Amino acid sequence: MPIQLEEENGGKLLIVHVTGKLDGTDYEQFVPEFERLVQQHGKLRLLFDMTDFHEWTASALWADTQFAVLHFSDIDCLAVVGETKWQQGMATFCKSFTTATVRYFDQLNGVSARRWVENAYAK
Repeated sequence: MPIQLEEENGGKLLIVHVTGKLDGTDYEQFVPEFERLVQQHGKLRLLFDMTDFHEWTASALWADTQFAVLHFSDIDCLAVVGETKWQQGMATFCKSFTTATVRYFDQLNGVSARRWVENAYAK
């Protein structure tokens, strides 16, 4: 399965692992779970792990764009973990589509990403 979700901190932290190639149907699983958590907790903290992720289909890219527009302000902070320069570029690019604080971490710094997303703006 290209998208795997893990809820932590009572559902306020969502860890999203994406691998391989995403298709638009993959968002049919992700979006309702995300929306359920937002409805329960308000803004979420996301750790988006792109390790071993390669590409989107056109339908997945469209679904991702729709998600970004609809949930512009539903993410408090976003840690993006990746292994390539284009993934780092995606983290920079997505800053325009959210009010969240976004930070990129190389896959070797996954522990730091986790620590940051858990503690950023500790309330």
